Amino acid sequence: MKLVETMDMKSRYQTISLGQGQEPKAELMISQGSTRGEWILLQNTHLSVSWLPKLEAIVEGLSPDNNPGFRLWMTAMPSPKFPVSALQNSVKMTMEPPTGLRSNLLQTYELFDDKLLMDCKKPNEYRKILFAFSFFHAIVQDRRKFGAIGWNIPYAFTFEDFDVCRRQLKIFLDDYDTIDFTVLNYLGSEINYGGRVTDDKDVRLIKSILNRFVNADVLVDDAGFSSSGTYKSIVVGTREDYINYITSLPLNPHPEAFGLHANAEIITNQNETRLILENVQMIQPRSSSGGGKSREELIGDIAMSIEEKMPKAFDEDAIGEKYPTDYNESMNTVLCQEVGKYNRLILKMIEMLADIKKALVGDVVMSEELEGMGNAMFDNLVPGGWADVGFLSLKPLASWMSEMLVRVDFLQKWIDNGTPAVYWISGFFFPQAFLTATLQNYARKHVIAIDELSFEFKIYDEVTH
Repeated sequence: MKLVETMDMKSRYQTISLGQGQEPKAELMISQGSTRGEWILLQNTHLSVSWLPKLEAIVEGLSPDNNPGFRLWMTAMPSPKFPVSALQNSVKMTMEPPTGLRSNLLQTYELFDDKLLMDCKKPNEYRKILFAFSFFHAIVQDRRKFGAIGWNIPYAFTFEDFDVCRRQLKIFLDDYDTIDFTVLNYLGSEINYGGRVTDDKDVRLIKSILNRFVNADVLVDDAGFSSSGTYKSIVVGTREDYINYITSLPLNPHPEAFGLHANAEIITNQNETRLILENVQMIQPRSSSGGGKSREELIGDIAMSIEEKMPKAFDEDAIGEKYPTDYNESMNTVLCQEVGKYNRLILKMIEMLADIKKALVGDVVMSEELEGMGNAMFDNLVPGGWADVGFLSLKPLASWMSEMLVRVDFLQKWIDNGTPAVYWISGFFFPQAFLTATLQNYARKHVIAIDELSFEFKIYDEVTH
């Protein structure tokens, strides 16, 4: 819309949000706009999947003979159904939240102007609290880089969530004499942003984060947003004053800005390093001169080597009979669940190894999944098809395979020799089930409510014998 205003196209601009029954109107708009030289915007094209082939034909039918002022704009979420030819003939733009606290704040304030910042009956309070909401918006977006330390589930918060908070803030300041921070916090954390949050611990977290910024203290100049005082509520000023302050902030924010310990940065740096190395590895030439063998021969050798080491699938029926569901022994249920998960992985690996060997010699079609598997094996990475049904791991393929064999051996010894006295807790697919089963066994043995039980941990400074 800003571009429409800049190019003076308001009188020659039409838009439509696609959905049921809107396709004929869109076709008419495109037909008329291409002759009149109008700009046509089709919003949410991914919602009209059945109409996309017709859209593809329309795009292919466009030619230089159309009015030179004509432009066809389309918005869509990523969709595998979107016609490839339309993408190839288009200029693509993607909207993603910027990375980094400073970049997030800067993007927000670049969308403002001085008129908007003063558009309130209490302009000073409005600008103070608006900056607090902006800082909160940047924090909740950038916490995703910390992985599970930032959020249990990564959420895709949008600018619209923030804009609703801004509009509500203006209404409350214009219509009421006093500022009710409790209501502002409730609307922001429970409704506007909280509507996306599903994990109960994340709900508590986002409420705490917003309350940390949006409170009565924020109305005081230089109110700190972090323990160091680097991030703070500055003296109210113009849009330029806020942008100058934001650009003075560190490019790489310290974890204390998020209320996290300095060690939280370790996992972020590890993830970024791993991603860079994986991308570098992926763009390496897909050829090999090792031993005179081609790339396909090397992949075949790797597949053959893994296939030779593959364990047999467990006999789930026999294991279920030997370790039936028992009220006094919850570990039987844990064992059967683990066996089922490992069986799914083993059978998936056997199936894909057989298919990749056939695909390499042309007996079956090399599908996208098999091609990705071959690339991953060549790069010593765990294929995505295996990782999707496998245990969580960051190891390369060779180490991952060795660990998988040890895990299966752990279960096999359990099956052969009975319930073990010592468990390899990280060898479980789902360690939480094992911990719950341990509490259940103890609770039933001693007739204690399981809700009254918990684990106790003792930390020792030195190794004891």
